[in-house]
Amino acid sequence: MKNIYLLGATGSIGSQTIEIIENHPEQFNLKAISGHSNLEKVIEIASRFPLDLIAVKDEIDALTIKNVFPNVKIVYGEDGLIELAKVNPDDKESFLVNALVGMVGLKPTLAAVEIDRNVLLANKETLVVGGHLIKKALKDHPVQILPIDSEHNAIWQILNGEDKDKIHKLIITASGGPFRDYTRKQLELVDLKQALNHPNWSMGKKITIDSATMMNKGFEIIEAAYLYDIDIDKIEALIHRESIIHSLVEFVDGSVIAQMANPDMRLPISYALFYPGRVASPVKPLCLSSIGKLSFEKVDSEKFPLLGLAIDAYKQGGSKRTVLNAANEAAVKLFLNEKIKFLDIEKIITSEVENHVLIPEPTLDEIYKIDKSVKEKIFTEYDK
Repeated sequence: MKNIYLLGATGSIGSQTIEIIENHPEQFNLKAISGHSNLEKVIEIASRFPLDLIAVKDEIDALTIKNVFPNVKIVYGEDGLIELAKVNPDDKESFLVNALVGMVGLKPTLAAVEIDRNVLLANKETLVVGGHLIKKALKDHPVQILPIDSEHNAIWQILNGEDKDKIHKLIITASGGPFRDYTRKQLELVDLKQALNHPNWSMGKKITIDSATMMNKGFEIIEAAYLYDIDIDKIEALIHRESIIHSLVEFVDGSVIAQMANPDMRLPISYALFYPGRVASPVKPLCLSSIGKLSFEKVDSEKFPLLGLAIDAYKQGGSKRTVLNAANEAAVKLFLNEKIKFLDIEKIITSEVENHVLIPEPTLDEIYKIDKSVKEKIFTEYDK
């Protein structure tokens, strides 16, 4: 029996993780959850499991939840997420599932690593912003960081049993998002509803916008460089409209191996939870004859400049990645609130990254100070 500590329980990844836990009660026990502001869903989840701890947004929400669950420990805010990550520190066989969105996921991931708890990671920003800190922490606490993003999970499956030194290239696929067939001129006129209409995946709003700008793919390339300790120049993104192949690995002998499945996040989550085994799942199996064809295209770097910006930020290193993420979080929030136009997202991020003076190895405190400063600057200028 493995205990699961779940950050982001009310989101898409969190909900699907809970579905798998409920389908296998003999193998998993949900011990703690966090929910940002969806109290109704937090209460609904907590009523089904004997939880040790619940983390919510603020003190008012904590008091509300405490009235419903007086015998459960209730925590809140950033400190509450960290407390969730390291609750029951002697529970060494457990998993922290980090399904948070944004840089808020970094500190809880570090906290889990520092108590020798394995992490199932869907929070991209943990490695984008703090990859060097995670890498350092893993030297003293050699736990597993198991990816549950579909692309990185696919690479993990492909590399199982392979010699990583024989990798020639990692290829991460991208659907291209809702604007893959748009011109730059057309992108000037797109609205929020169009941007949220992803052709293949059902995801949260923030990651859906990141997919529309291709920033999501830039983040994934940075993640892959950290997860698999590989030169970022050996990682590329490829437009694959069908979202059937989730990643490919090209080896030095010319072999290219792909991981294929219908676009369903329950598969990578399940693979990580049950590793090294596999179990039957509700994921619909592929019917290759009905798919008919699989298509591939290069990413148009002029139409989607944020992909290249993300790679450059990684190469420059340090605090450039913090600024990249902070500016992206702020710009996407402004767009979701309909304060700016779609193409303003890339303008804001590019300006902030290019004008930032690099700190080569930022500490955790420096990362959070930079993040706050960048976001405050952007919101002051645009959120009027």
